[in-house]
Amino acid sequence: MLNFKKLVLNNKGFIAFMLGMLLFRSAVADWYVVPTSSMYPTLLIGDRVVADRLAYDVKLPFSDVILKHNADPVRGDIVTFSSPADGVRLVKRLVAVPGDVVEMRDDKLIINGQPLSYQAVATKVELTPEYVGQQLVFNENLLGKNHQIIQMPERQAIRSFGPVVVPEGQYLMLGDNRDNSADSRYIGFVKRELITGQVKRVLFSLDSGDYYLPRMNRIASGV
Repeated sequence: MLNFKKLVLNNKGFIAFMLGMLLFRSAVADWYVVPTSSMYPTLLIGDRVVADRLAYDVKLPFSDVILKHNADPVRGDIVTFSSPADGVRLVKRLVAVPGDVVEMRDDKLIINGQPLSYQAVATKVELTPEYVGQQLVFNENLLGKNHQIIQMPERQAIRSFGPVVVPEGQYLMLGDNRDNSADSRYIGFVKRELITGQVKRVLFSLDSGDYYLPRMNRIASGV
């Protein structure tokens, strides 16, 4: 016991720093390493992103208990959340809010009766690594917000569903790599309290396919 007390006293500065970092990551801002290709071409495997934990709610540290609402999530936001299926933290695009009527037909979304606009992208973008099938890139206009998505017509995936109504207090999430993402089509709607932050920027990125060298063009890049 004396040795333990001595150890604490000798390292109290370091212990206080580590506790402060844990509190900061739990309540203010957290960083997240993108582990899969489900958000290509927007987020790449190896991206280190920052999730703003105060973007929507103030939560009791180390919990999902909401103390105060700051703002409502909106369509097009990229968010981190705990999966309602198994609790694993995921990053996806929020495409529908409470009360929205959502339908998908052949990978194309219809929200509140309005079909989204899709335009083919001819310029080169980051495609899913190690996938040998066809990959098509489109600009998806999410009711006024543009972003790029990938479709894989040769891959087995859920390409049609609904129409469904997004329940109160819940949200519908999809990956930008539309046919290669375990999102709300598989795990269901996501409750607001499970949303852990909003992602707006990539801090830096390491390319595992190139000896973990940094991708210089992604340092401090917006998403």
